[in-house]
Amino acid sequence: MQSMENVFVSQHPLIKHKLAKLRDRDTEPKKFRELIREIAGLLTYEATLDLELSPFEVTTPLEKMSGSILKEKIGLVPILRAGLGMVEGVWELMPSSEVWHIGIYRDEKTLKPVEYYNKLPIEPRVSVCLILDPMLATGGSATATIEVLKRWGVRRIKFVGIIGAPEGIKAVHDAHPDVPVFLADVDRQLNEHGYILPGLGDAGDRQFGTG
Repeated sequence: MQSMENVFVSQHPLIKHKLAKLRDRDTEPKKFRELIREIAGLLTYEATLDLELSPFEVTTPLEKMSGSILKEKIGLVPILRAGLGMVEGVWELMPSSEVWHIGIYRDEKTLKPVEYYNKLPIEPRVSVCLILDPMLATGGSATATIEVLKRWGVRRIKFVGIIGAPEGIKAVHDAHPDVPVFLADVDRQLNEHGYILPGLGDAGDRQFGTG
């Protein structure tokens, strides 16, 4: 992992391989969804290295021994709709994680986030939240989601994405320097429409075949 200003960019060969396939404009939606899921799982492995453990006594077929289990309860917060594709990849590693939905879209004229859906319970039942969104572009949706989760009372928040733009990374870091960001890659810049260059296009459209 390369670290810069609380941003961690994976150097894993499998992630690099799958990301190249994900970017390819000829990748069909079914394969695109599979790659999103697989990359999400690999990134989550790296993003959860510091989770706290509790001792746990295990009885093997031969004898008893001391093991460890996760102490912290994990919440997954996919930013609708593109973040939905990342949930399965994380669930495969942590099937007991709770999933909470926050709907935020980017106004195409102002490029500002607009919250339209929030299904969080009154009080958090988790101690760590992973925000899932394939693209960290302007950073508006990520920043707004972090603010919602902090108001909700979550103690630890991490952002897990696939591709980030320097503008979005800076926006999140400036607003929430305590929130680590985990990415597969950092691209060059945003274009005038707020899309990441070279990027991979619209992650939501490519997942759901609506482009």
